Parts: sequence; C-alpha cells; structure tokens
Amino acid sequence: MIDVEAVARIRHLYYAEHWRVGTIAQELGLHHETVQRALSEGARAPAGPRLSLFDPYVGFVRETLERYPRLTATRLWHMLRERGCPLSVRQVREKVRALRPNRHEAFLRRRTFAGEESQVDWACFGQVRIGAARRALSAFVLTLTFSRWFFLRFFLDQSLENFMRGHVHAFADLQGVSRYCLYDNLRSAVLDRYGEGVRFNPRLLELASHYHFAPRAARPGRGSEKGAVERTVRYVRDSFFAARSFSTVEDLNRQGLVWRDEVAGARRWPADDRKTVAEAFEEERPQLLSLPAHPFETELVVPVRSAKTIYVRFDLNDYSIPPAAVGRALTLAASETAVRILDAASEIVRHRRSYDRHQRIEDPAHVEALLEEKRRARGSVPRARLNDAVRATEAFLEACFQRGESVAATTERLLLLLDDYGAAELSAAVNESLARQTPRLSSVAFLLARRRRTAQRRMALPVELSRRPDLRDLYVKPHLSETYDELARRDDDDDDERN
Repeated sequence: MIDVEAVARIRHLYYAEHWRVGTIAQELGLHHETVQRALSEGARAPAGPRLSLFDPYVGFVRETLERYPRLTATRLWHMLRERGCPLSVRQVREKVRALRPNRHEAFLRRRTFAGEESQVDWACFGQVRIGAARRALSAFVLTLTFSRWFFLRFFLDQSLENFMRGHVHAFADLQGVSRYCLYDNLRSAVLDRYGEGVRFNPRLLELASHYHFAPRAARPGRGSEKGAVERTVRYVRDSFFAARSFSTVEDLNRQGLVWRDEVAGARRWPADDRKTVAEAFEEERPQLLSLPAHPFETELVVPVRSAKTIYVRFDLNDYSIPPAAVGRALTLAASETAVRILDAASEIVRHRRSYDRHQRIEDPAHVEALLEEKRRARGSVPRARLNDAVRATEAFLEACFQRGESVAATTERLLLLLDDYGAAELSAAVNESLARQTPRLSSVAFLLARRRRTAQRRMALPVELSRRPDLRDLYVKPHLSETYDELARRDDDDDDERN
C-alpha cells in the first residue's frame, strides 16, 4: 500500500512526463503491478481524522476539570461510565492527564533563624530479612531547616517507641535541640486535627516537655512547608541507599552517619554556596537548646503473664522467665536491644532482643530450675522413683509386659527390693538378668541373694520411709539411762518378794 504522495508522483511521471510503467517502477523502487494499480485507481482522497470514542465526552471533562481541578481521574471515569463512555479507567486516565489544567502554585522560600526549627519524617526503604522474618526497613530523618544538617537512623518498624528513640538519638548526635519540631500528619505525632486545631500524641508531648521544644504540625497536603526534610529523604535515597550493601541494621546506621559526615556535610549550603552544610551547622550549633541531664526513657512497657510455660511472648518471639514467676502478673520492658522482665519494680531477667520470629530466647538457669522441679515431682511417683534409681527399669518392665505379667505388680515388687537392697545392688541385678535374658522377678531376687552371699557380710540397708510417710516426722523424746536402771531394779525387787 503506497501513500497519496507516491500515487501523485506516479501519475505525474506517466501522464505529464510520458514515462513508461517499467521506468517508473525501476526509478521509484516499486513493483510494476503497484504502478499500474496506482494509474488505474487514481489518487485516493486522504482519510479524515479518525474519530475517538472519547470525543463526545471531551467537553464534559473540560468543564468538570475547570470547576474541580483536583478531581481524580478515577472519579471522572465513574462519572463518564454513568454517561455511557465505554473506555477503561486506564484510557480515561491518559485522556484526563492531557486535558487537566496545568496550574503551578508559586511559593516563597521559607527562611528560619539558626536553631529555630527542625523537620522530622519517616521514610520507607523496602524490607530486610532477619532469619525467618521479613521486617519493614524505615529511616527516621531529622533535618535542621537553617543549616540543612540532618540526622539519619534506620529502624525495623515505624512504631511510636522507635519514633521517640529517633528523637533521642538525633538530639544526642546534634548535641542540642531546636526550638520547634515540624511534623507531617503521621499518627505518632498528630492524633487528630480540626481546622487549625491539632491534638498531638501525648507521648510526643512528654518528649517535648523533657527536651523543652514545641511541636508543630504542617497543614495537610502542604508538602512545601516541610520541603527541607523531604529533599533530605530524596537525597538519602539517591546518594546513600541506592546500591548500598550492608550486613545488619547496625552496620547500615554506622555507614549512614559516616556518609553524612564525609559526603552530605561537604555539599554546598543552599543559602550561601561559599559555605558547606557542615560549616553552616557549626554556626548553628551554639544556638540550639541545651540537652537535659538525662535522656528521655523510650522503652516499650507492656503487661505480660505466662499461665503454664516458662516463656512469655513478645514481638513474634518467646522469652524465658524463672519457673517461680509462672502465673504471676509481670511487666515487660523492651528497648532497641534488650528485653527486661520485671516483677513489680524488681528485674528478674534480662534478654537480648531478637528481631527474628518464632525464636526461643532463654536463660539456661530457668530451664535447669524447671527440670529440677520436675525431678523432685517425679520422685513422689513410685515408677518414676524406680526409673531414677535403676536405668534399665523400662526395658525390664517391657519384657515383663510382653510375657503377660502385670507391670504394676512387678513395679511394686521391685520397689520392695529397692528398699531392701538399695539402688546399686538392684541396678546390678536387673542389668545381669537382662544380659542373661531372664528378665523375671525371681531371677532378680536370686541374683540379689547370691550377691549378698558372695559378699559374706551383712549389707547395710538404706533407711527408706517412702512407704511410711507417717514415720518420717515421728519424734521420740529421749530419756536418761538412770530411768531405765531404776525400772530394772524395781522388777528385780518384785521378783524377790514373790520368791
């Protein structure tokens, strides 16, 4: 298929210049049948502009956008669909993007005094894997509006406690506090607002009271009010985080501060390109408020209780507690690196904090104490006491069960032999009977008697009162030996009188 211009040229060469068909085809690089078709059909009228399915709705969209310039394309698509428009939401978005009025708002450059204001925000940086857990990686960023010096610290979530920790670390790093901190409408800072009224998070107000600064909230949708911190976030993404490798979050934070000091601090200061940002910060530092004597406490404190096990669960992991604390109301205090368990005001255990999931972080002393309790409890059960004294008990009882003998009766008889001969002799006899393949009570009794005869001495038998617990606490008051002598003399005198 050739265009209208080629057809016109063919007809000119043939009818005006009298060229032959073959010459025209060779000159224009066309097939001779194409030339003949162009001569026979003549020049076709150019096709008019193709009508679009959107054309009937252009006027409606223009009028709507003039009245509501910030109306979303998705809402416009719903309105057009109700009016019969067959286009998809993606096609409508493309059309609306071309028709939307391009109105740029003009702004004045905000200027602040040294030490006057800092801007705070969170930034998301994807996810990291820690063991079996995937954690959201976020950066807390605080930028001094005057000098553009900033503090950067990565966390594994955007919790309120990490929000507080970011402030504490930032103020310690800056060695001072600005008079105002400007926030977006994130939940950790602003709980509610109505018009110009703002209700700040009580925890943030506690932090502000401790460090003597005043919180401020940017107006909704006015990102220009906190452009300093937003440009810092973009700068961190492009200049620091992109293609960055790190082993742990601690390693990433260390690299971040090194990059801040060596690279970000050396860039030109926006207010005066004859200075660097680091030099501007040195001018601003003396204007910052002094730090209080002690940092703000940022631990997460929650009540915990373990009903049965020696573990309490926190943040997808289990932490051990002493067996004596099971069933009691406890308090868990979690910092960035440690988990403490408190009983009232006393700390009963401290663990390292794990950011993995389904892990058991335990103190071996807790497990050993629990096992010791279980061993003492098992000692009160006849079969458990026999198992503790003679390791081969289970094998011996299994053999008796296979022959159809009563395990309970065999256990009772073995306990009697244990009381009479002791654990060492009974264990030796049971092992010998198993080795001889004669696991019977009669065989064990025979072997015990033979071992006693072979020893040719009376064996000292242990005193075992487990079968008579009533005698365990029996107390006999001792008497003087003269009392028994007097009784003996009286008996002798009585005999003499009878005789």
